[in-house]
Amino acid sequence: MKLSKIFVFFCLAASLSLAACGNTAIGSPSPAPTTQPITKTRTPLPSSPTVTPQVITAAATTTPEPCSPEGNDYCIVNAYFVFQLPIEPPGTDTIDRIYPYGSTEGGTLEPHHGVEFYNASGTPVLAAADGSVYFAGDDKTQFFGPTSNFYGSMIIVKHELTGTPFSILYTLYAHLSKEEVSTGESVTAGQKIGEVGASGSAQGSHLHFEVRVEPNDYSSTLNPELWLVPHPGNGTLAIAATDDSGKTIFPSFNVQYFPNQDQPAAKAFEVDCYAPETINPRDPWGETAALGDQPAGRYRITFLWAGSWHENWVEIQSGKLTRMAFMVK
Repeated sequence: MKLSKIFVFFCLAASLSLAACGNTAIGSPSPAPTTQPITKTRTPLPSSPTVTPQVITAAATTTPEPCSPEGNDYCIVNAYFVFQLPIEPPGTDTIDRIYPYGSTEGGTLEPHHGVEFYNASGTPVLAAADGSVYFAGDDKTQFFGPTSNFYGSMIIVKHELTGTPFSILYTLYAHLSKEEVSTGESVTAGQKIGEVGASGSAQGSHLHFEVRVEPNDYSSTLNPELWLVPHPGNGTLAIAATDDSGKTIFPSFNVQYFPNQDQPAAKAFEVDCYAPETINPRDPWGETAALGDQPAGRYRITFLWAGSWHENWVEIQSGKLTRMAFMVK
């Protein structure tokens, strides 16, 4: 819930205790991964139009469509974009990329169990889906994180989600300046439930947003970017990589967006690792890295591993999830 100086992203498996890592947005990319510092502002940026949740499920089964690492394959599938954005314009409704889910800012911060929406104090906070309020109040006596008063003024909403891998999920809204609902109250998607603030351990006014499998379990979080509906025209990328023995590996991916494949990349990201403490093995996609809410189009994914260069081109489609599986020999 603190600002970082670098743009971080995610990748790691639950079974390994690796150092935490992050990712940095860069300018015009070269074939090899590069980084460039970002200056963070606390002033809300212009936002995209309000979007409604796309309740898209992967058929009747909860088993993800397979992508074979042996062929360095990718597949485009329906996703579980069941939550709408908890901020709407004129507030900033885009996720802050400096301290995303799973980041520890090089081991200097608590592993991040959610995502941030930086907005001025008093900006309306909206329910991400229909549900009932599991908890509304502060966490000074009842812990939902690692310490007392970690989240400050907060709300947790319970959602029943048929047709997804979890029949019930919980969304958490933290660091509020005001709660406008009470425990046990029913809420509807898009309803104002509180206001942005800087309570608890927050540094600066913002909304901290989480998706949890269990409401009281700090270790049960899922990456919200795989559950929040992307902005119109955008989709989401999930990546995994293994060696030829099937063991998961953890490279740093350079992901470049090409609106026109014959022209230079329009933007690029260094996509690194989740901290091991944030990994939830129940995540249905099994990703070791992800990049959410990106424009539909062609993307080049490259990385170095054991002295070898690897790359593949993939497509992101509007409202869909692209799953990329690498196998390194």
